[in-house]
Amino acid sequence: MKANVGGIDRAIRFLAGAGLLAWGLLGGLAQPWNYVADGVGAVMLLTSLLRFCPLYPLLGINTCGNAR
Repeated sequence: MKANVGGIDRAIRFLAGAGLLAWGLLGGLAQPWNYVADGVGAVMLLTSLLRFCPLYPLLGINTCGNAR
């Protein structure tokens, strides 16, 4: 896995993921939607920590500074 998530993208993913995860866990949404928020938040946190987004290569996107 080659890093494809850059610094600003990574920070936005981390903050949005943490916010969605907290919102879902604290019960700020109706019953089925809190699980969706938790899932999306967890994926966003994971992609920010790993610095790899599996959709980016399929779409030809690389926000990391080391593009070749």
